[in-house]
Amino acid sequence: MKHLQTKRYALTLFVVFAAVYIGMAFITGTSVKDIWVALKLAYKTIPVLLLVVALFVSYGWRWKIFKGWLVPFPNLNGTWQGHIQTTWKNPETAEVPGPISAILTIRQSFTRMSCVMRTAEMVSHSYLADFWLDREEQVRRIGYSFLSKTAASVQKRSPLHEGSALLEVIGDPVERLSGQYWNARNQTGDIVMTFREKKMLEVFPTDLGPHPVSGNP
Repeated sequence: MKHLQTKRYALTLFVVFAAVYIGMAFITGTSVKDIWVALKLAYKTIPVLLLVVALFVSYGWRWKIFKGWLVPFPNLNGTWQGHIQTTWKNPETAEVPGPISAILTIRQSFTRMSCVMRTAEMVSHSYLADFWLDREEQVRRIGYSFLSKTAASVQKRSPLHEGSALLEVIGDPVERLSGQYWNARNQTGDIVMTFREKKMLEVFPTDLGPHPVSGNP
């Protein structure tokens, strides 16, 4: 994640270190009389500080108490469902197909994020993904570049290809992801997703219905 608030993290680490340092001095009954004693106590404090940091990076960043002032991005972990509407026109009929049912699974940690889009015919995996946040410009988006692979039965009309997607993060808590995609086949389209569940679905759910058409992202 590139939106980490460096000054606030540095100040928070200092405060945590000071608190642990004082706590260990109190618990162990250590009296800091000279620089050597102070350094020895600081050395013992470091493992505890590293443990606190590890717990925060693994779990704590999701807690509401850190939201906004320390963690600027929302927690999007889980499966999102919705549809994709392509702008592609059938060259034979000049008609634009209807929307395609899709799911988007987002796996997010404190430092990185990955996105996987699935339809009945296609799976696309992100290889670059991140937030684009700017409070002054009122921007809250996620963007990712992906590699899309279709089922063998449709690869002739929809071969392996790359693309990118840019989605607005709407609501607080987040209610919807909405935006556009474009790919190396010169196709574009709209994406709308709402939260489905925390579980990361690994297959396209049958309850959404396939609605397969070409022009998938």
